[in-house]
Amino acid sequence: MSPSIYLINPRADFPTYYGAEAYAGRGYKPAAFLADLVVPTLAAMVPEDFDVLINDEHLEPVDFDAPVDYVGITGKVSQWGRMKAIAEEFRRRGKIVVIGGPYASLSPEVVRPHCDVLVRDEIEDIADELWSDLRSHRFKEEYVGGRPDLASSPVPRWDLYAKYNDRVLTATLQTSRGCPFECEFCDVIQYVGRKQRYKPVQHILDELDVVYANGYRSVLFADDNTTASRSWVKEMLEGVRDWNAKRGDERVAFSTQLSIDAARDDELLKLMHDAGMTHVFIGVESPNEESLQETHKRQNLERNLRHGEDDNPTLVDMVHRFFHFGIGVTGGMICGFDHDGPDIFERQYRFGMASLIPIFTISALAAPAATPLNARLRAAGRLHEGLEVPAHPWSTNFDPAQMTTDELSDGIRWLANKLYHPNTFGERVVGFIDELDCSARDEKPMLNQDAMRTVDKDTLSLISDIPKLDPDSERMWKRVMAKLQTKPGATIPIMEALVRYAQMRYMYEDAEFWDGEEPADEFRLAKALAD
Repeated sequence: MSPSIYLINPRADFPTYYGAEAYAGRGYKPAAFLADLVVPTLAAMVPEDFDVLINDEHLEPVDFDAPVDYVGITGKVSQWGRMKAIAEEFRRRGKIVVIGGPYASLSPEVVRPHCDVLVRDEIEDIADELWSDLRSHRFKEEYVGGRPDLASSPVPRWDLYAKYNDRVLTATLQTSRGCPFECEFCDVIQYVGRKQRYKPVQHILDELDVVYANGYRSVLFADDNTTASRSWVKEMLEGVRDWNAKRGDERVAFSTQLSIDAARDDELLKLMHDAGMTHVFIGVESPNEESLQETHKRQNLERNLRHGEDDNPTLVDMVHRFFHFGIGVTGGMICGFDHDGPDIFERQYRFGMASLIPIFTISALAAPAATPLNARLRAAGRLHEGLEVPAHPWSTNFDPAQMTTDELSDGIRWLANKLYHPNTFGERVVGFIDELDCSARDEKPMLNQDAMRTVDKDTLSLISDIPKLDPDSERMWKRVMAKLQTKPGATIPIMEALVRYAQMRYMYEDAEFWDGEEPADEFRLAKALAD
Protein backbone atom coordinates (compact mmCIF):
# COMPACT_ATOMS: atom_id res chain seq x y z
CA MET A 1 0.00 0.00 0.00
CA SER A 2 1.37 3.42 -0.98
CA PRO A 3 2.41 5.78 1.82
CA SER A 4 0.36 8.97 1.97
CA ILE A 5 0.81 12.54 3.22
CA TYR A 6 -1.52 15.48 3.78
CA LEU A 7 0.23 18.84 3.23
CA ILE A 8 -1.44 21.79 5.00
CA ASN A 9 -1.07 25.57 4.83
CA PRO A 10 -2.95 26.73 7.99
CA ARG A 11 -4.92 29.93 8.09
CA ALA A 12 -3.43 32.85 9.97
CA ASP A 13 -4.28 33.32 13.64
CA PHE A 14 -6.08 36.61 12.85
CA PRO A 15 -7.22 38.50 9.75
CA THR A 16 -4.25 39.76 7.78
CA TYR A 17 -3.66 42.49 5.24
CA TYR A 18 -4.07 40.15 2.27
CA GLY A 19 -6.08 37.30 3.77
CA ALA A 20 -9.35 35.71 2.69
CA GLU A 21 -11.44 37.04 5.55
CA ALA A 22 -12.83 40.18 3.91
CA TYR A 23 -14.74 38.12 1.37
CA ALA A 24 -16.35 35.85 3.94
CA GLY A 25 -16.91 38.76 6.30
CA ARG A 26 -18.80 40.66 3.62
CA GLY A 27 -20.99 37.71 2.64
CA TYR A 28 -18.96 36.08 -0.15
CA LYS A 29 -17.21 32.73 -0.39
CA PRO A 30 -13.68 32.89 1.06
CA ALA A 31 -11.14 34.05 -1.49
CA ALA A 32 -7.39 34.56 -1.25
CA PHE A 33 -5.36 37.44 -2.59
CA LEU A 34 -2.37 35.12 -3.11
CA ALA A 35 -2.06 31.45 -3.94
CA ASP A 36 -0.06 29.48 -1.41
CA LEU A 37 3.31 28.59 -2.93
CA VAL A 38 4.77 26.37 -0.23
CA VAL A 39 2.34 23.44 -0.29
CA PRO A 40 2.35 23.00 -4.10
CA THR A 41 6.16 23.22 -4.09
CA LEU A 42 6.43 20.59 -1.34
CA ALA A 43 3.96 18.40 -3.22
CA ALA A 44 6.26 18.52 -6.26
CA MET A 45 9.08 17.03 -4.15
CA VAL A 46 7.02 14.06 -2.94
CA PRO A 47 7.96 10.81 -4.74
CA GLU A 48 5.51 9.33 -7.22
CA ASP A 49 4.80 6.29 -5.04
CA PHE A 50 3.28 8.55 -2.33
CA ASP A 51 -0.34 9.61 -2.36
CA VAL A 52 -0.51 13.38 -1.82
CA LEU A 53 -3.38 15.52 -0.56
CA ILE A 54 -3.07 19.28 -0.10
CA ASN A 55 -5.00 21.86 1.88
CA ASP A 56 -5.03 25.65 1.94
CA GLU A 57 -7.08 26.34 5.04
CA HIS A 58 -7.79 29.90 3.94
CA LEU A 59 -10.04 28.34 1.29
CA GLU A 60 -11.05 24.92 2.60
CA PRO A 61 -11.45 23.40 6.08
CA VAL A 62 -8.82 20.90 7.19
CA ASP A 63 -10.08 17.32 6.85
CA PHE A 64 -9.13 15.75 10.17
CA ASP A 65 -10.50 12.43 8.92
CA ALA A 66 -8.16 12.33 5.93
CA PRO A 67 -6.97 8.70 5.45
CA VAL A 68 -3.24 9.44 5.46
CA ASP A 69 -0.11 8.17 7.17
CA TYR A 70 1.59 11.53 7.61
CA VAL A 71 0.52 15.13 8.04
CA GLY A 72 2.89 17.90 6.92
CA ILE A 73 2.30 21.42 8.29
CA THR A 74 4.17 24.60 7.39
CA GLY A 75 3.79 28.26 8.26
CA LYS A 76 5.06 31.54 9.67
CA VAL A 77 4.80 33.05 13.15
CA SER A 78 1.41 34.53 12.21
CA GLN A 79 0.13 30.95 11.72
CA TRP A 80 1.71 29.32 14.75
CA GLY A 81 -1.39 29.16 16.93
CA ARG A 82 -3.32 27.37 14.19
CA MET A 83 -0.35 25.17 13.25
CA LYS A 84 -0.16 23.95 16.83
CA ALA A 85 -3.90 23.29 17.09
CA ILE A 86 -3.94 21.28 13.84
CA ALA A 87 -0.88 19.28 14.89
CA GLU A 88 -2.35 18.43 18.29
CA GLU A 89 -5.64 17.25 16.79
CA PHE A 90 -3.95 14.99 14.23
CA ARG A 91 -1.60 13.55 16.86
CA ARG A 92 -4.60 12.87 19.09
CA ARG A 93 -5.96 10.83 16.20
CA GLY A 94 -2.74 8.84 15.91
CA LYS A 95 -1.24 10.53 12.87
CA ILE A 96 2.47 11.26 12.51
CA VAL A 97 2.97 15.02 12.20
CA VAL A 98 5.83 16.67 10.32
CA ILE A 99 6.30 20.46 10.81
CA GLY A 100 8.64 22.68 8.79
CA GLY A 101 8.80 26.14 7.30
CA PRO A 102 9.96 29.57 8.53
CA TYR A 103 8.63 29.39 12.09
CA ALA A 104 9.92 25.86 12.70
CA SER A 105 13.33 26.92 11.38
CA LEU A 106 13.60 30.09 13.47
CA SER A 107 12.00 28.77 16.68
CA PRO A 108 12.69 25.03 16.69
CA GLU A 109 12.64 24.77 20.48
CA VAL A 110 9.05 26.06 20.49
CA VAL A 111 7.82 23.77 17.71
CA ARG A 112 9.62 20.53 18.60
CA PRO A 113 7.22 19.37 21.39
CA HIS A 114 4.26 19.60 19.02
CA CYS A 115 5.41 17.32 16.21
CA ASP A 116 6.93 13.91 15.56
CA VAL A 117 9.34 15.16 12.91
CA LEU A 118 10.83 18.67 12.78
CA VAL A 119 12.24 19.97 9.48
CA ARG A 120 14.47 23.04 9.67
CA ASP A 121 15.73 25.33 6.92
CA GLU A 122 15.24 24.72 3.20
CA ILE A 123 14.15 21.25 2.20
CA GLU A 124 15.42 20.60 -1.35
CA ASP A 125 18.76 19.05 -0.35
CA ILE A 126 17.24 16.72 2.25
CA ALA A 127 13.95 15.86 0.54
CA ASP A 128 15.10 12.49 -0.79
CA GLU A 129 16.33 11.40 2.64
CA LEU A 130 13.14 12.56 4.35
CA TRP A 131 10.79 10.78 1.94
CA SER A 132 12.90 7.61 2.04
CA ASP A 133 12.77 7.55 5.83
CA LEU A 134 9.03 8.22 5.89
CA ARG A 135 8.49 5.45 3.33
CA SER A 136 10.30 2.97 5.60
CA HIS A 137 8.75 4.38 8.80
CA ARG A 138 12.28 4.81 10.17
CA PHE A 139 12.33 8.57 10.39
CA LYS A 140 14.45 10.83 12.59
CA GLU A 141 13.06 13.40 15.00
CA GLU A 142 14.78 16.24 13.15
CA TYR A 143 16.10 17.01 9.67
CA VAL A 144 18.18 20.09 8.87
CA GLY A 145 18.41 21.42 5.33
CA GLY A 146 20.76 24.00 3.88
CA ARG A 147 21.03 26.59 1.11
CA PRO A 148 20.18 24.68 -2.10
CA ASP A 149 20.84 25.67 -5.68
CA LEU A 150 17.41 26.85 -6.84
CA ALA A 151 17.85 24.96 -10.08
CA SER A 152 16.94 21.94 -7.95
CA SER A 153 13.62 23.42 -6.84
CA PRO A 154 10.82 21.77 -8.83
CA VAL A 155 7.91 23.34 -10.67
CA PRO A 156 5.09 23.45 -8.08
CA ARG A 157 2.16 21.04 -8.41
CA TRP A 158 -0.37 23.61 -9.55
CA ASP A 159 -2.46 20.74 -10.85
CA LEU A 160 -3.15 19.76 -7.23
CA TYR A 161 -3.83 23.37 -6.24
CA ALA A 162 -6.19 23.82 -9.19
CA LYS A 163 -9.24 23.08 -7.04
CA TYR A 164 -8.69 26.53 -5.49
CA ASN A 165 -7.88 28.46 -8.67
CA ASP A 166 -11.37 29.89 -8.96
CA ARG A 167 -11.01 31.52 -5.51
CA VAL A 168 -7.49 32.96 -5.82
CA LEU A 169 -6.64 36.30 -7.41
CA THR A 170 -2.88 36.03 -7.87
CA ALA A 171 -0.49 33.14 -8.42
CA THR A 172 2.92 33.11 -6.71
CA LEU A 173 6.31 32.24 -8.18
CA GLN A 174 9.69 32.45 -6.49
CA THR A 175 12.63 33.61 -8.60
CA SER A 176 15.23 34.02 -5.84
CA ARG A 177 15.91 33.50 -2.14
CA GLY A 178 17.92 35.60 0.26
CA CYS A 179 18.64 39.30 0.70
CA PRO A 180 22.03 41.05 0.87
CA PHE A 181 20.83 43.78 3.22
CA GLU A 182 21.06 43.58 7.01
CA CYS A 183 17.93 45.17 8.45
CA GLU A 184 18.10 44.46 12.18
CA PHE A 185 14.44 43.50 12.55
CA CYS A 186 14.19 41.13 9.56
CA ASP A 187 14.55 37.35 9.88
CA VAL A 188 15.11 36.66 6.18
CA ILE A 189 18.88 36.46 6.62
CA GLN A 190 18.54 33.94 9.44
CA TYR A 191 16.20 31.75 7.39
CA VAL A 192 17.50 31.89 3.81
CA GLY A 193 20.78 33.80 4.09
CA ARG A 194 22.33 37.04 2.82
CA LYS A 195 23.77 35.53 -0.35
CA GLN A 196 21.03 35.74 -2.92
CA ARG A 197 20.39 32.62 -5.00
CA TYR A 198 18.49 32.63 -8.28
CA LYS A 199 16.46 30.24 -10.37
CA PRO A 200 17.62 29.85 -13.97
CA VAL A 201 15.59 32.16 -16.19
CA GLN A 202 14.32 29.30 -18.32
CA HIS A 203 13.15 27.56 -15.15
CA ILE A 204 11.14 30.68 -14.30
CA LEU A 205 9.60 30.80 -17.77
CA ASP A 206 8.67 27.12 -17.55
CA GLU A 207 6.89 27.82 -14.27
CA LEU A 208 5.08 30.74 -15.87
CA ASP A 209 3.84 28.42 -18.61
CA VAL A 210 2.28 26.16 -15.98
CA VAL A 211 0.78 29.04 -13.99
CA TYR A 212 -0.65 30.57 -17.17
CA ALA A 213 -2.13 27.23 -18.26
CA ASN A 214 -3.93 27.12 -14.90
CA GLY A 215 -5.73 30.36 -15.74
CA TYR A 216 -3.76 32.96 -13.77
CA ARG A 217 -3.22 36.39 -15.31
CA SER A 218 -1.73 37.96 -12.18
CA VAL A 219 1.53 36.67 -10.69
CA LEU A 220 3.52 37.74 -7.63
CA PHE A 221 7.26 37.14 -7.66
CA ALA A 222 7.40 35.99 -4.03
CA ASP A 223 11.00 37.00 -3.38
CA ASP A 224 12.59 38.65 -0.37
CA ASN A 225 14.12 41.36 -2.58
CA THR A 226 13.74 40.77 -6.31
CA THR A 227 15.96 43.64 -7.48
CA ALA A 228 18.90 43.22 -5.08
CA SER A 229 21.14 42.05 -7.94
CA ARG A 230 20.80 44.47 -10.84
CA SER A 231 22.53 42.32 -13.47
CA TRP A 232 20.53 39.17 -12.70
CA VAL A 233 17.13 40.84 -12.38
CA LYS A 234 17.58 42.64 -15.69
CA GLU A 235 18.35 39.35 -17.41
CA MET A 236 15.31 37.79 -15.75
CA LEU A 237 13.02 40.70 -16.66
CA GLU A 238 14.17 40.57 -20.29
CA GLY A 239 13.10 36.93 -20.39
CA VAL A 240 9.76 37.69 -18.74
CA ARG A 241 9.21 40.68 -21.07
CA ASP A 242 9.68 38.48 -24.14
CA TRP A 243 7.53 35.71 -22.66
CA ASN A 244 4.72 38.13 -21.80
CA ALA A 245 4.84 39.78 -25.23
CA LYS A 246 3.69 36.45 -26.71
CA ARG A 247 0.50 36.41 -24.60
CA GLY A 248 -1.31 38.82 -26.92
CA ASP A 249 -4.41 40.37 -25.33
CA GLU A 250 -4.02 38.23 -22.19
CA ARG A 251 -0.75 39.48 -20.81
CA VAL A 252 0.11 38.75 -17.19
CA ALA A 253 0.32 41.54 -14.61
CA PHE A 254 3.31 41.02 -12.31
CA SER A 255 4.06 42.30 -8.81
CA THR A 256 6.91 41.80 -6.37
CA GLN A 257 8.79 43.07 -3.30
CA LEU A 258 11.91 45.18 -3.62
CA SER A 259 13.96 47.96 -2.02
CA ILE A 260 13.34 51.60 -2.79
CA ASP A 261 16.88 52.04 -4.09
CA ALA A 262 15.69 50.33 -7.30
CA ALA A 263 14.21 53.73 -8.20
CA ARG A 264 17.72 54.98 -8.98
CA ASP A 265 17.93 52.77 -12.08
CA ASP A 266 15.88 54.01 -15.04
CA GLU A 267 16.85 51.02 -17.17
CA LEU A 268 15.55 48.68 -14.47
CA LEU A 269 12.29 50.61 -14.07
CA LYS A 270 11.67 50.52 -17.82
CA LEU A 271 12.37 46.78 -17.94
CA MET A 272 9.94 46.24 -15.07
CA HIS A 273 7.29 48.21 -16.93
CA ASP A 274 7.93 46.43 -20.23
CA ALA A 275 7.80 43.02 -18.55
CA GLY A 276 4.33 43.79 -17.17
CA MET A 277 5.21 44.80 -13.59
CA THR A 278 2.23 46.82 -12.38
CA HIS A 279 2.75 46.83 -8.63
CA VAL A 280 5.53 46.55 -6.03
CA PHE A 281 5.74 46.35 -2.26
CA ILE A 282 8.44 48.55 -0.71
CA GLY A 283 9.45 48.49 2.93
CA VAL A 284 9.72 52.26 3.26
CA GLU A 285 9.40 51.81 7.05
CA SER A 286 9.94 55.38 8.28
CA PRO A 287 10.78 58.96 7.28
CA ASN A 288 12.90 59.11 10.48
CA GLU A 289 16.48 58.74 9.24
CA GLU A 290 17.78 58.07 12.75
CA SER A 291 15.47 55.06 13.00
CA LEU A 292 16.60 53.74 9.62
CA GLN A 293 20.24 54.15 10.62
CA GLU A 294 19.62 52.52 14.01
CA THR A 295 18.28 49.31 12.44
CA HIS A 296 20.72 49.25 9.48
CA LYS A 297 18.06 50.00 6.85
CA ARG A 298 20.75 51.99 5.07
CA GLN A 299 19.36 51.44 1.59
CA ASN A 300 16.46 53.77 2.50
CA LEU A 301 18.61 56.65 3.74
CA GLU A 302 18.22 59.65 1.50
CA ARG A 303 21.97 60.13 1.14
CA ASN A 304 22.13 56.61 -0.34
CA LEU A 305 19.34 57.32 -2.86
CA ARG A 306 21.23 59.96 -4.80
CA HIS A 307 22.26 59.60 -8.44
CA GLY A 308 25.00 62.20 -8.14
CA GLU A 309 26.20 65.15 -6.13
CA ASP A 310 23.50 67.46 -7.52
CA ASP A 311 20.68 64.99 -7.07
CA ASN A 312 19.10 64.97 -3.62
CA PRO A 313 15.85 62.99 -3.83
CA THR A 314 13.60 62.40 -0.85
CA LEU A 315 11.80 59.14 -0.08
CA VAL A 316 8.69 60.69 -1.62
CA ASP A 317 10.61 61.52 -4.82
CA MET A 318 11.81 57.94 -5.08
CA VAL A 319 8.31 56.53 -4.60
CA HIS A 320 7.01 58.79 -7.35
CA ARG A 321 9.64 57.51 -9.77
CA PHE A 322 7.83 54.16 -9.76
CA PHE A 323 4.57 55.97 -10.56
CA HIS A 324 6.25 57.72 -13.48
CA PHE A 325 6.97 54.31 -15.00
CA GLY A 326 3.37 53.18 -14.48
CA ILE A 327 4.13 51.03 -11.42
CA GLY A 328 1.95 51.23 -8.32
CA VAL A 329 3.37 50.94 -4.80
CA THR A 330 2.22 49.45 -1.51
CA GLY A 331 4.32 50.77 1.37
CA GLY A 332 5.48 49.09 4.55
CA MET A 333 5.31 51.48 7.53
CA ILE A 334 6.76 50.69 10.99
CA CYS A 335 6.53 52.64 14.25
CA GLY A 336 8.33 51.98 17.53
CA PHE A 337 12.03 52.24 16.70
CA ASP A 338 14.25 53.42 19.53
CA HIS A 339 14.63 56.82 17.85
CA ASP A 340 10.88 57.21 17.41
CA GLY A 341 9.43 59.77 19.78
CA PRO A 342 5.70 60.38 20.17
CA ASP A 343 5.83 62.70 17.16
CA ILE A 344 6.52 59.76 14.83
CA PHE A 345 2.84 59.12 14.16
CA GLU A 346 2.25 62.61 12.77
CA ARG A 347 5.50 62.36 10.79
CA GLN A 348 4.40 59.06 9.30
CA TYR A 349 1.01 60.54 8.44
CA ARG A 350 2.56 63.53 6.66
CA PHE A 351 4.88 61.22 4.73
CA GLY A 352 2.02 58.89 3.81
CA MET A 353 -0.09 61.70 2.42
CA ALA A 354 2.81 63.26 0.50
CA SER A 355 3.81 59.90 -0.99
CA LEU A 356 0.35 59.31 -2.53
CA ILE A 357 0.76 55.59 -1.80
CA PRO A 358 -2.82 54.30 -1.49
CA ILE A 359 -2.14 51.27 0.71
CA PHE A 360 0.22 51.03 3.68
CA THR A 361 0.84 48.02 5.89
CA ILE A 362 1.14 49.78 9.24
CA SER A 363 2.93 47.79 11.95
CA ALA A 364 4.45 48.11 15.36
CA LEU A 365 8.11 47.16 15.32
CA ALA A 366 8.53 43.56 16.46
CA ALA A 367 11.66 41.59 17.32
CA PRO A 368 11.34 38.14 15.70
CA ALA A 369 13.27 35.19 17.06
CA ALA A 370 16.86 34.83 15.80
CA THR A 371 17.13 38.44 14.61
CA PRO A 372 19.86 40.86 15.76
CA LEU A 373 17.11 43.10 17.16
CA ASN A 374 15.81 40.25 19.31
CA ALA A 375 19.32 39.59 20.68
CA ARG A 376 19.97 43.29 21.36
CA LEU A 377 16.70 43.80 23.22
CA ARG A 378 17.12 40.60 25.22
CA ALA A 379 20.57 41.74 26.35
CA ALA A 380 19.06 45.07 27.39
CA GLY A 381 16.27 43.37 29.37
CA ARG A 382 13.60 44.94 27.18
CA LEU A 383 12.31 41.80 25.44
CA HIS A 384 9.02 40.24 26.54
CA GLU A 385 10.33 36.69 26.87
CA GLY A 386 8.12 33.96 25.47
CA LEU A 387 6.03 36.38 23.41
CA GLU A 388 6.47 36.16 19.66
CA VAL A 389 4.32 38.34 17.46
CA PRO A 390 4.30 39.05 13.73
CA ALA A 391 4.56 42.59 12.45
CA HIS A 392 1.02 43.91 12.85
CA PRO A 393 -0.54 47.09 14.25
CA TRP A 394 -1.76 46.11 17.69
CA SER A 395 1.11 44.65 19.70
CA THR A 396 4.85 44.24 20.01
CA ASN A 397 7.12 41.96 22.04
CA PHE A 398 9.43 44.51 23.65
CA ASP A 399 9.40 47.78 25.57
CA PRO A 400 9.80 50.79 23.25
CA ALA A 401 12.47 53.31 24.23
CA GLN A 402 10.49 56.57 24.16
CA MET A 403 6.92 55.50 24.94
CA THR A 404 4.98 52.70 26.57
CA THR A 405 3.53 49.81 24.60
CA ASP A 406 0.05 51.27 25.17
CA GLU A 407 1.19 54.63 23.84
CA LEU A 408 2.68 52.90 20.81
CA SER A 409 -0.58 51.06 20.19
CA ASP A 410 -2.62 54.23 20.65
CA GLY A 411 -0.40 56.09 18.21
CA ILE A 412 -0.65 53.39 15.56
CA ARG A 413 -4.41 53.30 16.03
CA TRP A 414 -4.53 57.06 15.41
CA LEU A 415 -2.28 56.69 12.36
CA ALA A 416 -4.27 53.80 10.86
CA ASN A 417 -7.59 55.54 11.34
CA LYS A 418 -6.17 58.78 9.96
CA LEU A 419 -4.59 57.25 6.85
CA TYR A 420 -7.54 54.99 6.08
CA HIS A 421 -10.37 57.38 6.78
CA PRO A 422 -12.24 57.56 3.46
CA ASN A 423 -11.47 61.28 3.09
CA THR A 424 -7.68 60.90 3.36
CA PHE A 425 -7.57 57.58 1.51
CA GLY A 426 -9.55 59.13 -1.33
CA GLU A 427 -7.19 62.12 -1.42
CA ARG A 428 -4.19 59.82 -1.88
CA VAL A 429 -5.92 57.73 -4.54
CA VAL A 430 -6.88 60.79 -6.58
CA GLY A 431 -3.30 62.09 -6.33
CA PHE A 432 -1.97 58.65 -7.27
CA ILE A 433 -4.12 58.63 -10.42
CA ASP A 434 -2.73 62.05 -11.39
CA GLU A 435 0.87 60.90 -10.80
CA LEU A 436 0.64 57.46 -12.45
CA ASP A 437 1.89 57.38 -16.04
CA CYS A 438 -0.38 55.11 -18.07
CA SER A 439 0.59 56.51 -21.48
CA ALA A 440 2.37 53.34 -22.61
CA ARG A 441 -0.23 50.98 -21.18
CA ASP A 442 -2.87 49.60 -23.50
CA GLU A 443 -5.46 48.47 -20.99
CA LYS A 444 -9.14 47.88 -21.34
CA PRO A 445 -11.06 49.77 -18.64
CA MET A 446 -12.78 46.61 -17.40
CA LEU A 447 -12.09 42.91 -17.50
CA ASN A 448 -13.62 40.74 -20.19
CA GLN A 449 -16.84 39.64 -18.52
CA ASP A 450 -16.86 36.31 -20.38
CA ALA A 451 -13.36 35.44 -19.11
CA MET A 452 -14.00 36.41 -15.49
CA ARG A 453 -13.76 33.76 -12.77
CA THR A 454 -16.06 33.78 -9.77
CA VAL A 455 -13.28 35.31 -7.64
CA ASP A 456 -12.97 38.17 -10.14
CA LYS A 457 -16.72 38.78 -10.09
CA ASP A 458 -16.82 38.65 -6.29
CA THR A 459 -13.88 41.05 -6.13
CA LEU A 460 -15.72 43.58 -8.26
CA SER A 461 -18.77 43.12 -6.05
CA LEU A 462 -16.64 43.60 -2.92
CA ILE A 463 -15.27 46.82 -4.40
CA SER A 464 -18.76 47.92 -5.38
CA ASP A 465 -19.88 47.43 -1.77
CA ILE A 466 -17.39 50.01 -0.43
CA PRO A 467 -19.94 52.87 -0.67
CA LYS A 468 -22.17 50.91 1.71
CA LEU A 469 -19.59 51.11 4.53
CA ASP A 470 -20.49 54.66 5.54
CA PRO A 471 -21.42 58.03 3.97
CA ASP A 472 -17.79 59.16 3.79
CA SER A 473 -16.90 55.98 1.88
CA GLU A 474 -19.70 56.67 -0.57
CA ARG A 475 -18.36 60.18 -1.20
CA MET A 476 -14.82 58.83 -1.55
CA TRP A 477 -16.02 56.21 -4.03
CA LYS A 478 -17.76 58.76 -6.22
CA ARG A 479 -14.72 61.03 -6.19
CA VAL A 480 -12.36 58.20 -7.17
CA MET A 481 -14.65 56.89 -9.90
CA ALA A 482 -15.04 60.38 -11.37
CA LYS A 483 -11.26 60.83 -11.40
CA LEU A 484 -10.76 57.41 -12.95
CA GLN A 485 -12.86 58.47 -15.93
CA THR A 486 -10.09 60.91 -16.82
CA LYS A 487 -7.45 58.15 -16.90
CA PRO A 488 -9.03 54.73 -17.61
CA GLY A 489 -5.57 53.20 -17.98
CA ALA A 490 -5.31 53.38 -14.17
CA THR A 491 -8.34 51.12 -13.72
CA ILE A 492 -6.48 47.95 -12.74
CA PRO A 493 -4.14 49.63 -10.18
CA ILE A 494 -7.11 51.44 -8.65
CA MET A 495 -9.18 48.27 -8.45
CA GLU A 496 -6.23 46.65 -6.66
CA ALA A 497 -6.06 49.56 -4.21
CA LEU A 498 -9.80 49.47 -3.54
CA VAL A 499 -9.98 45.74 -2.83
CA ARG A 500 -7.02 46.07 -0.47
CA TYR A 501 -8.79 48.98 1.20
CA ALA A 502 -11.84 46.74 1.73
CA GLN A 503 -9.59 44.10 3.30
CA MET A 504 -7.84 46.67 5.49
CA ARG A 505 -11.11 48.06 6.76
CA TYR A 506 -12.34 44.56 7.55
CA MET A 507 -9.13 43.68 9.40
CA TYR A 508 -9.28 46.83 11.52
CA GLU A 509 -12.98 46.40 12.26
CA ASP A 510 -12.51 42.76 13.23
CA ALA A 511 -9.76 43.74 15.68
CA GLU A 512 -11.89 46.60 17.06
CA PHE A 513 -9.13 48.91 15.87
CA TRP A 514 -11.39 51.02 13.67
CA ASP A 515 -12.94 54.13 15.25
CA GLY A 516 -15.09 55.27 12.35
CA GLU A 517 -14.48 58.96 12.93
CA GLU A 518 -11.66 60.88 11.29
CA PRO A 519 -9.04 61.56 14.01
CA ALA A 520 -7.88 65.07 14.79
CA ASP A 521 -4.98 66.37 12.72
CA GLU A 522 -2.67 66.24 15.74
CA PHE A 523 -1.93 63.10 17.72
CA ARG A 524 -2.92 64.06 21.24
CA LEU A 525 -0.26 61.95 22.97
CA ALA A 526 2.52 63.77 21.14
CA LYS A 527 1.02 67.13 22.04
CA ALA A 528 0.47 66.16 25.69
CA LEU A 529 4.02 64.83 26.11
CA ALA A 530 5.48 67.89 24.40
CA ASP A 531 3.58 70.14 26.79
